Amino acid sequence: MAELKALIFDVDGTLAETERDAHRVAFNATFKQFGLDWYWSEALYGDLLKVTGGKERIRYYINDFGGKVPDNIDDLDSFIAELHKDKTARYYDIMVNENVPLRPGIARLFKEAREAGLTLAISTTTSPKNIEALLAHNLDPEAMSWFKVVAAGDMVKQKKPAPDVYQLALDGLELPANQCIAFEDSINGLKSAKGVDLPTVITVSGYTNHEDFTGADIVLTNLGEPDAPMEVIAGDVGDADYITIDVLKKLAAQW
Repeated sequence: MAELKALIFDVDGTLAETERDAHRVAFNATFKQFGLDWYWSEALYGDLLKVTGGKERIRYYINDFGGKVPDNIDDLDSFIAELHKDKTARYYDIMVNENVPLRPGIARLFKEAREAGLTLAISTTTSPKNIEALLAHNLDPEAMSWFKVVAAGDMVKQKKPAPDVYQLALDGLELPANQCIAFEDSINGLKSAKGVDLPTVITVSGYTNHEDFTGADIVLTNLGEPDAPMEVIAGDVGDADYITIDVLKKLAAQW
């Protein structure tokens, strides 16, 4: 029986619907700025999300979806890096100046976890700057300090679905997997978390509600609120209408 010590959160799709409402929008603005005839619709972007990481997603679009690169580009790696740098700046502006809210239950669970003395961590493919913008806008300018570990995709050799970024988080926490719970929204995230044997709660997002989450411990529509109950898709949360620390402690105790 394990004692719960830490909660580890994915970011995009898990904390907020940033893929659709921020990353995709920023990519398209960058493409327009660079004079490219590329446009990522909501449906196309859903297909591109099979690949994690922004630079990797651009390359996937070029290789598999016919994204035409200008004839004067000699160094594709540098071109992709330049596009991604511009896109990251635009994403940051969206986070600062527009309303991309946290998903139901996120702010509440952060508060309850801190009050209960649990450690918070992040495991994501996005950049720390992107995370900071999202949290500062929705929670507190110092919200990044709430997290003992921020493990990001560019800090590891392989991004999700490889387990590297979760192993990095566990190493930073100095805790075994059975004393932590991961929160994810995608099959790639689930595979990454389960690659290091983490108990995993899935909150399906607009882009992932069709995916097969066999192997997840709990699958939900969202974390829920006292006045807005969650829907349980799979797993056992007892008679809870929303995810609480007690529900999570019971999950951890099964490991």
